[in-house]
Amino acid sequence: MSTASIPDDLLLRERFTDIKPALSPQAAVIEANRCLNCFDAPCTAACPTHIDVPGFIKRISTGNLRGSALRILDANILGSSCAKACPVEVLCEGACVMHRYNSEPIQIGRLQRYAMDSFQATGEELLTAPRGSRNVQVACIGGGPASLACAAELCRHGAHAIIIERNELPGGLNTYGIAEYKLRTSDSLREAEMIRRMGVEFRTGAAIETAEALEELESEFDFLFLGVGLGAMQRMNISGEDHKGVLNALEFIASYKTGRLRELSGTVVVVGAGNTAIDAASAARRLGAETVYLLYRRGEREMTAFDFEYEHAKHEGVQFLWRRQPYAIRTNERGRLLLDTVQVNEADKALLPVANSEYVIECDYVIPAIGQSPFAQLVQDLRRIELRNGIIVVDPETGQTGNSRYFAGGDCANGGREVVDAVADGKRAARAILKIAEAAYA
Repeated sequence: MSTASIPDDLLLRERFTDIKPALSPQAAVIEANRCLNCFDAPCTAACPTHIDVPGFIKRISTGNLRGSALRILDANILGSSCAKACPVEVLCEGACVMHRYNSEPIQIGRLQRYAMDSFQATGEELLTAPRGSRNVQVACIGGGPASLACAAELCRHGAHAIIIERNELPGGLNTYGIAEYKLRTSDSLREAEMIRRMGVEFRTGAAIETAEALEELESEFDFLFLGVGLGAMQRMNISGEDHKGVLNALEFIASYKTGRLRELSGTVVVVGAGNTAIDAASAARRLGAETVYLLYRRGEREMTAFDFEYEHAKHEGVQFLWRRQPYAIRTNERGRLLLDTVQVNEADKALLPVANSEYVIECDYVIPAIGQSPFAQLVQDLRRIELRNGIIVVDPETGQTGNSRYFAGGDCANGGREVVDAVADGKRAARAILKIAEAAYA
């Protein structure tokens, strides 16, 4: 496993420039010195991993970039990814006290990136306890942020952890599902490599899909952590959905992030209005599509994407079609897609079609982005693991399921939140596992 697994694509890099470029050394020091170094910092409280924000920023202001990065990594092993992918506008920066004084919040995300970029450039390895100093073996199923955080925390304290991932590359949505202008695939793999150097073992291209496979892991490991994410994207369940030009949003994003798709042309319709839909629509524009529509069955106020993501998409040139629902996909004689849509109004919480409002959108691609189905197959037959609406039920303090040997975190346990939430889940579960193991051998 290496960042070399994904070749550097200059065309992709040119098209997907960062929406928040890295700070220069001078700009970083100036911005760091704006921080008031609050004692009871609301920014730290707003971060799910509770990074010591004033602490790492203070170290930037004094030129101690290594100390700043280590402060971040102590709380969040994926501090680099989170600096770029976190919705800081509604987390740490949203809580910044500067808002009280009608001033711009401290650019916490960009300062965190500055510290992490500096640390990663040195190639320094993180210190861990000697392997085997904790007599506990843990298998983390799924290679996304929750499993990475869990395994790293375990190895940091001398336990043995292995990550089992069905895809060829680790990182989960960090590698395959976050828009390239937010987080590059190479950046995600660089973090996974750092965690591998901590002593975490990776088995990629290995799917665990049966009760028998889980039983085999149970015989080999003391505990299992489930970080399997959500399932496949939900289907629209309309006729023609299997046409060649229809691909779901995560498949689309993964295709261009891994170099399988380098450019688009023509007209693209993205169906949905969440953050993934926004990412897909903005990416389609950057890949060369002349026209990109985002079609949503409800209104602007009901969209689930963050406001800042919506504004970014408008800046990219995405056009929005509100209160319109697709009901069929056809093709014309030239092979282009014809998306049949109808205007809808809401009445008594039901969406009702408006008479004579049918409209056909001729396009080249349709990208559904209407959410993911909970992935329950893996554990549905296991005893004492409760599912609620397809989500694994866990103790919120420990991540432990009803089966004492199983823990879970990330999207499969929280229903689909942010990368930083998954990191917090994984770290919390690791500490609970270590506590149980210590008590057992006391």
